[in-house]
Amino acid sequence: MTPPPSGSFGEFDLIRRHFARGSAPHPQTVLGVGDDCALLQPSVDTLLAVTADTLVAGVHFFTDVHPHDLGHKSLAVNLSDLAAMGATPAWVTLCLTLPELDQVWLEGFAAGFTQMALAQGVELVGGDTTRGPLSITVQAMGQLPAGSGLRRSGANLGDLVFVTGQVGSAGLGLKTLQGLWDGRDDESVRRLLRPEPRVAAGQELRGRASACIDVSDGLAADLGHVLAASGLGATVEWERLPLSAAVLDYVARTDDWRMPLVAGDDYELCFTAPERERVAIETALASIGCACSVIGRIQREPGLRLSREGRVDAFGPGGYDHFAGR
Repeated sequence: MTPPPSGSFGEFDLIRRHFARGSAPHPQTVLGVGDDCALLQPSVDTLLAVTADTLVAGVHFFTDVHPHDLGHKSLAVNLSDLAAMGATPAWVTLCLTLPELDQVWLEGFAAGFTQMALAQGVELVGGDTTRGPLSITVQAMGQLPAGSGLRRSGANLGDLVFVTGQVGSAGLGLKTLQGLWDGRDDESVRRLLRPEPRVAAGQELRGRASACIDVSDGLAADLGHVLAASGLGATVEWERLPLSAAVLDYVARTDDWRMPLVAGDDYELCFTAPERERVAIETALASIGCACSVIGRIQREPGLRLSREGRVDAFGPGGYDHFAGR
């Protein structure tokens, strides 16, 4: 095991103080934090959904971000992946690489992480701490009935394309914090720093949606993944995009109409479904307080097209890619 951050307060003291009881005990946990491995007992006829993400300082978050916000987001982005599969979150592991031992920072981070874990019924069952440049790796595990998982590859010809909530808000929040936009909107900044995973919505979409993905790298890029996996195309109508008043104001003043399509970090769900399921989906999501909008339709011709101001043109994904220099 790599040495912990320096100081008399050791690695295991860190875990016990800040994280050992900071989650929701799960009834299928046989053995949690404190041994070489966790022992978990998934239900019979249940699929285990597993995802992992790493957040690196200066790449995924500003180095001066409030630790509570970072704790919240580091778990939320993983739970969003589970939501896209329709899974119910159950367990999580956390690996922290810290440049130094900062108790105040750790208390804030653990508070944000714990608040999200308790809200979603997730138990922290393991992880690691080490010294180095600040980074956070979270692995999340969830369960769903066998045969019911949502996938990217299930879109069918003629399906409607939906998105939950609003898009572009986190992108506007990022521009605000970068000093690139002076029309500050606190809600947009909050959406960037503390996204709320659409876990309940994903569960409602099981058996109704044909394909699903979470919007992490940008709506166009993530819908593009669904289209590529399904071997189909789609046309999205710009005028149907669910945009906040702040985002509409940004677009009107800058003419940057691409931003809501390419900006990441919204963590909404983009999904497809047959038209016959539309009313059932809208009713089910409304019952849990989740808005959704129909923004397009699946078509035979591959690729993504955008209808805007009466014109239909091919639209490149343009989302975030770590290795594409953008």
